[in-house]
Amino acid sequence: MDAPKVELQTSMGTFAVELYVNEAPKTCENFLELSKSGYYDDVVFHRIIRDFMVQGGDPTGTGRGGTSVYGGTFEDEITATLKHTGAGILSMANAGPNTNRSQFFITLAPTPFLDGKHTVFGRVCSGMEVVQRMGAVETDGKDRPVHEVKILRARPL
Repeated sequence: MDAPKVELQTSMGTFAVELYVNEAPKTCENFLELSKSGYYDDVVFHRIIRDFMVQGGDPTGTGRGGTSVYGGTFEDEITATLKHTGAGILSMANAGPNTNRSQFFITLAPTPFLDGKHTVFGRVCSGMEVVQRMGAVETDGKDRPVHEVKILRARPL
């Protein structure tokens, strides 16, 4: 069976991610269900750091909001086999151990210092050039894009 995929149409173009359902089933279910319901539609990428990552998934746009399909936070699914090895890794943003909600990030470079702290649950499988362009946008002193970068629509393929 092929890995499930989610397509994200953004204000800068379209990319798709494939999900690691065997290694992170609960995290993938959360992302799939939120995508299917339209939760991520019109949500901004509120934090972009060049050569590091792009972060989104918070409907408040503040970096402090969001919820999971489980009603609150849920536990990490960190494995020794999935690491932040390069650009295009899809991982959960959190506020510490076992605080996953709806926010996620995509790496723009290897970030081994995040291994063991964030659940890796997929990778960009098409449209990486879009993610790279997103990672190069102008940001303010708080890493917020000067010009809004948003998810227009996210749906499972």
